[in-house]
Amino acid sequence: MTSQARRKLPIGIQTFRRIREGGYYYVDKTPFLGRLIDGGTHYFLSRPRRFGKSLFVDTLRELFKGSEALFRGLDIHDKWDWSARNPVIRLSFSGGHFKEPGALHTNLMAQLDSVERRSGVATTYDTGPERLAALVEALRLQDGRPVAVLVDEYDKPILDALDTPEVARTNRDYLRGVYGVVKDSDADIRFSFFTGVSKFSKVSLFSGLNNLIDITLEPAFSAVCGYTDPDLDTVFTPELDGLDRDAIRDWYNGYRWLGEEVYNPFDVLLLFRRRKFGAYWFETGTPTFLLDTLFRRRVSSVELDGMVGSEELLSAFDVDDMATEALLFQTGYLTITGESDLAGNRLYRLGYPNREVRQSLNGSLLRYLVKDGTRQIANSVRLYELLERKDFDGLRSLFRAFFASIPYEWYTNNDIANYEGYYASVFYSYFAALGLDVTVEDSSSHGRLDMAVRFGGDVFLFEFKVVEMEPEGAAMAQLQERGYAEKYRGGGGEVFLVGVEFSRETRNVVGFEVGTAREEA
Repeated sequence: MTSQARRKLPIGIQTFRRIREGGYYYVDKTPFLGRLIDGGTHYFLSRPRRFGKSLFVDTLRELFKGSEALFRGLDIHDKWDWSARNPVIRLSFSGGHFKEPGALHTNLMAQLDSVERRSGVATTYDTGPERLAALVEALRLQDGRPVAVLVDEYDKPILDALDTPEVARTNRDYLRGVYGVVKDSDADIRFSFFTGVSKFSKVSLFSGLNNLIDITLEPAFSAVCGYTDPDLDTVFTPELDGLDRDAIRDWYNGYRWLGEEVYNPFDVLLLFRRRKFGAYWFETGTPTFLLDTLFRRRVSSVELDGMVGSEELLSAFDVDDMATEALLFQTGYLTITGESDLAGNRLYRLGYPNREVRQSLNGSLLRYLVKDGTRQIANSVRLYELLERKDFDGLRSLFRAFFASIPYEWYTNNDIANYEGYYASVFYSYFAALGLDVTVEDSSSHGRLDMAVRFGGDVFLFEFKVVEMEPEGAAMAQLQERGYAEKYRGGGGEVFLVGVEFSRETRNVVGFEVGTAREEA
């Protein structure tokens, strides 16, 4: 396919020097460095985990240290004054565990100890903000140049302790004092850069730092972390042999921060290593807190793909105020799929970025709901087999098994306001967890269809009703009367109409009618 030499895959490597000296693939992110440094002083960037934030921070560190040899052949090399070296304070909270009171202070003191040993300066303070401020001033005086302050995973001490809010608040207040040093020491600071998963409000963590520029949703910096389509087709050309390029895009592309779409690097690198598709990024994190939050707030899986939020809402995040949309967006489970303007208010439509997240998150939601992973997997396998055979009697029995497998306690502990939406969400999650093409609330000139599932060239159109709220047969009647099937004709396969009726009393399927588009005509 190409004569380009293969290089080593930088899986899990966050050190710029190691990548550049070790013969690893490297996607040149240095054009963003010059743009940042020329355009301001204090910056903030939020990106989900394993998106290359730490590597970008380390690249900044080497740039300010003047490590010219590492940048040869890269975009910034001939645009940078290599004689102007700046002292660097790099803090990273990625490796600490911050659930216990006092752990944050101990961790920060250890990091500042390390900076002082390497730089040969010493301070006498035993409190975090005062010691950091003294260290910034001492390095400025020693080197005669202002300091670069780089903070990686700035929010981890708070996120680690979210299940113990009192510790999370204490850590937040402690960090507010530490990060306030950037404001108070502005005369001694050349550049500062904060990065993490979540975007806590300026009031809670960066009070007074009014010139902090948030580049999270700036289109010009959308690809500052992650790989683009051109990156895969040029830098990683030797790795593409034998892999379906469209499948790579379907599985892993689609993260968008108002600019160019990007891939999660961890997914791409593991795919190139293992040569098969898998939920590599999703499996590195356990979204227990996220699942707990979604179920506690009665958010159904159907609602996830199509949420709408303003820029302020997507940025609103604090210990006591975490909007569902912000939580899903900032952690990478939803991304921006569209924009609109409503009377001067910018609104963003959210959706799953790709197949990996859609399929994996819905699988996790099912396991959380069923509480029996073995049964859930068995049901999913059975569902696929029955769809292949178009065995509708078997599907009815299986759908009943879906709801029978949900513990009774779940119903008694939850006041379900929208039964129809809840039942539909269980169907949706089973289909989506199989990686099937599922569309919910699909609008046409005839109205809004509850769910369409494409499988094996055929289309299955679902309408859901609750019998205590609608007359018997209402689901199939609506499918037939509104002519939903017309939109799906001409695809070469059959179009099946499936009217499903539930009972709030029995908490299960009580009606299951099947028809075809031909019968409707």
